[in-house]
Amino acid sequence: MGKYFGTDGFRGEANKVLNYEHAIQIGRFLGWYYGKRLEKKAKIVIGKDTRRSSYMFEYALCTGLMASGADAYIMHVTTTPSVAYITRVDDFDCGIMISASHNPYYDNGIKLLNSKGEKMDEETILQVEDYIDGKLEVPVANGHDIGRTVDYVAGRNRYIGYLISMSKFSFKDVRVGLDVANGAAWSIAKGVFDALGAKTYVINAEPDGYNINTDCGSTHIEHLQKFVVDNGLDVGFAYDGDADRCLCVDEKGNVITGDHILYIYGLYMKERDKLLNNTIVTTVMSNFGLYKALDKAGINYEKTKVGDKYVYENMVQNGHRIGGEQSGHIIFTKYATTGDGILTSLKMMEVLLAKGKPLSELAAPVVFYPQVLKNVRVTSKPEAQNDPDVQAQVEKVAEELGDDGRILVRESGTEPVIRVMVEAGSNELCEELVDSVIDVIKKKGHLA
Repeated sequence: MGKYFGTDGFRGEANKVLNYEHAIQIGRFLGWYYGKRLEKKAKIVIGKDTRRSSYMFEYALCTGLMASGADAYIMHVTTTPSVAYITRVDDFDCGIMISASHNPYYDNGIKLLNSKGEKMDEETILQVEDYIDGKLEVPVANGHDIGRTVDYVAGRNRYIGYLISMSKFSFKDVRVGLDVANGAAWSIAKGVFDALGAKTYVINAEPDGYNINTDCGSTHIEHLQKFVVDNGLDVGFAYDGDADRCLCVDEKGNVITGDHILYIYGLYMKERDKLLNNTIVTTVMSNFGLYKALDKAGINYEKTKVGDKYVYENMVQNGHRIGGEQSGHIIFTKYATTGDGILTSLKMMEVLLAKGKPLSELAAPVVFYPQVLKNVRVTSKPEAQNDPDVQAQVEKVAEELGDDGRILVRESGTEPVIRVMVEAGSNELCEELVDSVIDVIKKKGHLA
């Protein structure tokens, strides 16, 4: 990770951490960089979510791009996966998404995508940061070299058509609830489900610039749970602010997490001989119950660091077809280069209709183990993590759990914190074993 850009872009409170000048500078560098590298006028596409500040960042990015000689194609309010898709299929040099995903409205972010619709490579990101810090100079375009903006709502419509084409079934008479989080899915999701014949019921679809993710969407799924039960719906899907993640609600009102989705669709792929390498990619934070269910189904799995970036890298390197996170970032590499919440919901509909079973039955084999996670502030993460006595206690806990649970101790990527997590047969046992490790960290004087 760089000075400004983390695993999911440059993110922070608008005009405090991430300001409009940063956006102009990012646009200035990218417009010049792609124009110079390709020896032509750069063509860059931009999307945004519904935050009030997204308009400011959109215009600032366009200003920087045009000043450096690039043409900026504006998709307006749209989802992160739609920008990734359009960047790839419409031969753009680069894609930019303005969003802070599931964060509150006062935060915002700038995500950069390469010409394949993948997250930008680290080398280019570091050059962007050098320009922001004044370490590089970029010339201004003059005369006929100055860029322009192009209204590109057609790109969003093309993406909607692509989603509709993904379905192998009619959704006729299926009662579907959607929580679009007052975010980017607001302009896309209902139209897709309506076009496929569903009886679509939508909540939190009145964005005002301030209510994105506010007590709604995948981070507050309890509202969709109640909505599904109260209205007798067959299934519900909840997205986050930029719709790159999806969580589900079954017909009984139970939450179906990303881990459940990986199991349900992974098993469906295996049954049709579509699960390449017989492997699903997860992160280390997936629940132990998922691994037990996959073992029983005869499906292999790999574990990456937390972050959909690492999941995608593993999938591409090893030729795997499905992977994701418990939070609902699910990646289908045959169809997309990033997590796509709406695509995920369509894939879940496919399994429901193909198998003719309710979602609760499909998810039943994944029995979540109780989990306790505690954060410990320390003076030095490496010293606390690598302390021989701490490691010895972690090994002792692992031996005690055996095949009936697991312990995970890892460093936070953003805070001076060690995270200690245990999954076991009861909350009481989880608490006891987590505290046993924290006690050693305390005794060895690592607490901040």
